[in-house]
Amino acid sequence: MSATDPAAVPGTVPGRPLSLDPSLAPPGSRNFRDAGGIPADRWHADQNEETLVPTHCCFCGVQCGMYLRVDRHGKVFGVEPRNHDINRMRLCPKGINAYQQVNHPDRLTAPLMRDNRDQEFREVSWDEALDRTVAEIRRIQTEYGDDAFGLLGGASLFSEKTYLVGKFARVALKTRHVDYNGRLCMVSAAGANKLAFGIDRAGNPFSDILLTDCLLIAGSNVGECFPVMTQYVWGARDRGATLIVVDPRETAIARTADVHVALKPGTDSAFFNAVLNVVVAEGLTDEAHLAAHTTGWDEVKRTVAEYPPSRAARICGVPEEQIVQVARMFAGADRAMAWHARGIEHHSQGVENCLTVINLCVATGNIGKPGAGYGTITGQGNGQGGREHGQKSDLLPGGRSITNPEHRRQICEIWGIDETELPAAGTSMMEMVWQMQRQEIRGLIGICNNPFVSLPNYATVKNGYDTLQFHAQFDFFLSETAANAHVVFPVTVWAEDEGVMANAEARVVKHNKAQEPPAGVRTDTWVLCELARRLGAGDKFAFPDSRSVFEELRVASAGTVNDYYGITYERLEQTGGIAWPCPTTDHPGTPRLFEDGRSYHPDGKIHLQTVEWHPPMDPYSEEFPLSLTTGRTVAHFLSGNQTRRLAGLVEQTPRPWVEVHPSHGFRNGDPVRVVTRRGSEVFPALVTDAIRPDTVFVPYHWPVPTAANALTIDALDPRSKIPEYKVCAARVEAAERIDEVPAPPTPPGQPAYPEAQVSRTDPLPPTSPQGRGTAERS
Repeated sequence: MSATDPAAVPGTVPGRPLSLDPSLAPPGSRNFRDAGGIPADRWHADQNEETLVPTHCCFCGVQCGMYLRVDRHGKVFGVEPRNHDINRMRLCPKGINAYQQVNHPDRLTAPLMRDNRDQEFREVSWDEALDRTVAEIRRIQTEYGDDAFGLLGGASLFSEKTYLVGKFARVALKTRHVDYNGRLCMVSAAGANKLAFGIDRAGNPFSDILLTDCLLIAGSNVGECFPVMTQYVWGARDRGATLIVVDPRETAIARTADVHVALKPGTDSAFFNAVLNVVVAEGLTDEAHLAAHTTGWDEVKRTVAEYPPSRAARICGVPEEQIVQVARMFAGADRAMAWHARGIEHHSQGVENCLTVINLCVATGNIGKPGAGYGTITGQGNGQGGREHGQKSDLLPGGRSITNPEHRRQICEIWGIDETELPAAGTSMMEMVWQMQRQEIRGLIGICNNPFVSLPNYATVKNGYDTLQFHAQFDFFLSETAANAHVVFPVTVWAEDEGVMANAEARVVKHNKAQEPPAGVRTDTWVLCELARRLGAGDKFAFPDSRSVFEELRVASAGTVNDYYGITYERLEQTGGIAWPCPTTDHPGTPRLFEDGRSYHPDGKIHLQTVEWHPPMDPYSEEFPLSLTTGRTVAHFLSGNQTRRLAGLVEQTPRPWVEVHPSHGFRNGDPVRVVTRRGSEVFPALVTDAIRPDTVFVPYHWPVPTAANALTIDALDPRSKIPEYKVCAARVEAAERIDEVPAPPTPPGQPAYPEAQVSRTDPLPPTSPQGRGTAERS
């Protein structure tokens, strides 16, 4: 009897085909494989002395469900995909390898300290590291004022920890200078969402993509940056949906599109204004919806009248006919959706780019319905939740504004402080670096970030950090930024603690603890609370664990737009995730917004905004005629501090390269110098006709001397303060020798992990991730 014979499978009916649908569990296993993913006997599904702990991936905003495999000694040793309804048994290369960082030999297991940056680190006790940090905080703030010390958090932290970061900065440090690395990711989308809708999150769940008739993806390399999300795109295609991709590169997802708009970087708002121009001219707007549910439509209509396809075609470098085609395809569909990511957000016009996509969706009535809506794809695992509860410089928990007197009063009451004690709004992450240069900020704590790789214009960043009198960094690996600090605190990885994250759908999911941390390692929560105690604010930070922090977070968010009050750990484990707002413990959550046509503004209207296109901040010239744009690869994540240590991922993508069009005359592997006004670096050429001739692309996961962000410009969007990563003026020229990829920093006396270093020295680029390059490896 074969294994696929139904009679061979207990509980199946003879003669009935065995279902291959991963959403249908075999009989008797539903309790193990349901959406919540909790084993029937609650984490004790032992097979050969193995335990499966249900959790979620630590990387991108899709937040795939997974099981961590734990051996009889309590150590994580593997991973299996989980039939969570986000990912349906699928994991990407990063997810498959994520478990390897838990017991990695590069882990920091003791605090590191040095008196100055000329010295080598030495291992010290926790008391010594904490005492030094507190002494430096007190010295700097006594001499220069409370705001002379800053704090930078991260959007890969659990929401409980992001809540603590904001509270610690304002209550224990008493500084206004707190921000986070989500400033480099989602804030343009956040700004646009708040302006238009009065709420900052995607309007639809991923599952709505399966119902749409036309899907527009703008500035998102879904196939590499969010691989598991591709299943939703394919599902929509399977039922006949058309696909439009707007991207200067023919990415893997663009290659399969009905229409690929390969526009010039930095011209997105002109393109979408022109698309809406055609929609208006051809009478394809939903006038009844606009009249009932919006403000500002007349002004938007007058503005887009100035962007006929002929004008936008010249600005964007695309055919006029393609603009008309996109307008008819999107507006003519019964149900259409638009999703975008960093490609249109990492601009000095990032907020406005997002607003033009919102204008298109709302004007065509594609909002608040199954298969019709608008969303932004979160880059970091907690990119959504990481900005909701107070570590962003202008926000308090629950998405409250720090400049709103009533919001300030509410939080001061919850925190038990006087309203005069709550600092004013601070500045953005990049602005804080400039303040370091000017010695306005003289001390800093960094948590879950690596600005030496992730911030633009590396020379400025390095100078700012070097100017600090004191710098402490929390991390579990010694990042390039931590390697420049005075004190490094070794903290837990995601599998050694529990907490929640909110994915790109605004679905709150729970991560579970799979193993105890190594001796000498503490949670971020413990370190922040201990620092607060030593600073005299311990009564406000009596949190023994994440669960206790989450209970205060629930209360602090109650009654706000970002309401988590009805979400509990128990409900998350039972359901597999709940979309906020969720005001009561019997509320089902809100996976889809605007179903009643109302926004979250007091008047209930969607506030449409006018947008005028302007050129990028780095001007083109004869010396710099090209556009440099940057992005991710499928094998790596953000600054690469985690993924550049995992052998399988390093072997897949060992180094950065420069994608250039064949018209430049290079051959694959040729040393090509990329030059901008910030400097130059040499990469191997990946020659491909899947990129515009006037554009070059470099992935950004590596440090100097192979850092794309040594070349990018630190110009900011005036509203969101996001850097303009996706376009700067550049040129390319032949070079003699490719710049070498450095090994990741390691603790003192420990050599770089050899298995992750072998392919790092390979001088050739990987084969084209688009599948259309001419790369050949011999």
